[in-house]
Amino acid sequence: MAGLMAGFGNFTHAVVRGIPVSLAKEALRGKESEVDVAKARREHEAYVEVLRMRLGLEVVELPADESLPDCVFVEDAAVVCGDTALITRPGAESRRKETEAMKCALKELDLNIVEMTDETATLDGGDVLFTGREFFVGLSKRTNQRGAEILADAFKDYAVSTVPVLEGLHLKSFCSMGGPGLIVIGSSEPAQKALKTMQQMSDHRYDKLTVPDDLAANCIYMNLPNKGHVLLHCTADEFPESVKVFEKLKDHMLIPVSNMEKVKVDGALTCCSVLINKKANI
Repeated sequence: MAGLMAGFGNFTHAVVRGIPVSLAKEALRGKESEVDVAKARREHEAYVEVLRMRLGLEVVELPADESLPDCVFVEDAAVVCGDTALITRPGAESRRKETEAMKCALKELDLNIVEMTDETATLDGGDVLFTGREFFVGLSKRTNQRGAEILADAFKDYAVSTVPVLEGLHLKSFCSMGGPGLIVIGSSEPAQKALKTMQQMSDHRYDKLTVPDDLAANCIYMNLPNKGHVLLHCTADEFPESVKVFEKLKDHMLIPVSNMEKVKVDGALTCCSVLINKKANI
């Protein structure tokens, strides 16, 4: 098992996508909200800048598509593990065409492409938590059992367990990985219930880091050469109490990244990139 965990958090590439003007009025959202597109774009540029300049990833930037208001949230269009990319079938019909540009980008990166063609299946990448040892898949408004089964078939080396998502959009609306064997989880009752389900279903033991705000539990962990443990998390302007909890992670390089506009359309930090670890061609 140590072998499987050895590369956890190692990434070389990121796929991101621009923000269309249509995001403001047409992107899906749980509750009514006004989005400032110029602000959202500045926020997204800063996020991409961290990936490219501060962390040294190769960033593939796909252009925004006005006919796809949610297209910046690339995580939902694909699940990548190792050299396999599962092109999903997003739960919201208005988002299905987002997978086309993603598929082309991942093909260009020489990944093995698996497509979800079953029309009864739905899966959003935001419902998929990969721990380095196994997958947890949230059964939500956007992801169903058939989608989880196809994911299990695509990544046969890993166990796949399903977790009911009773509140919030996705499983990762209230949890993410904060390091090898460390789950960051929100403190709400539905979040804690989901964690309990994950712990009961798993053969592995996980440490947990509980943050007061569910949305703050969505962060991005990487383990990079010359940088070590890196965590992109919310800012103190957004969730000051949760940031205090992250600051206890003394072994991590902590990078606060603002998400104030995209959160209004249910976007979180992990939503805005697909991370890939490409082995050097020898």
